[in-house]
Amino acid sequence: MSAETPSGSPIQDLVEIEASLRHLLCLGIVRAEGVAVRLDAPDIWAEIDRVGSALRAHYSGKTPGEMPGLQPARELYRRTGEDPTKLRPSSEALLRRILRGEALYRINSLVDLCNLCALEFLLPIGLYDLDRISAPVMARLGIDDEGYESLGKGTYTVAGRLAMFDMHGPFGSPTNDSKRTAITEETRDCLMVIFGPGSYSASRMDGHAHAAIARLREFAQPALVERVVLGGR
Repeated sequence: MSAETPSGSPIQDLVEIEASLRHLLCLGIVRAEGVAVRLDAPDIWAEIDRVGSALRAHYSGKTPGEMPGLQPARELYRRTGEDPTKLRPSSEALLRRILRGEALYRINSLVDLCNLCALEFLLPIGLYDLDRISAPVMARLGIDDEGYESLGKGTYTVAGRLAMFDMHGPFGSPTNDSKRTAITEETRDCLMVIFGPGSYSASRMDGHAHAAIARLREFAQPALVERVVLGGR
């Protein structure tokens, strides 16, 4: 565990991977307290445009199978029983939109920052309002009838799928997030989960978490931040 700033509740006690999945997952967990969320974020949009241009230059004309950066997220889906060619990791969906020359949706500064990080890491990232979560949080596969009202895509069923759960049920996944824990301009404390497969290097994931914290400091001015990596090799 690597903590940027100590917090009242240790981050390693906040999120857990269900025992049967611990060899299949590598999660980068970032908690930020006292963040500032803006509706307009031209500074972040400029960074997204810069990263998007670099991605188009690197990946244009290639198929997903020819993009090494996409393979860890696809492996995560396959290892947890999902076909990534039918249900896309959120990071791949963002990249595909960028490669088509389409602008990303502009939500707010914190969500847009998360999308920027997902494009930089090419891994799915869940972003949640920590004050809307009833800890502890568990990463596990859903069972029958479990699901949540997603952001813009109706009811998302998590039966047999990897998802994040709190005391009230599922609230996010590598595919999309829920309305219940959505980031708004009123959000002050947030939880970021970077999803990778168990074969992913823990040190590389820690680098992603560190980079996400740098982005948070650049664009969201958190009062406290900490990170931990769960799983990985």
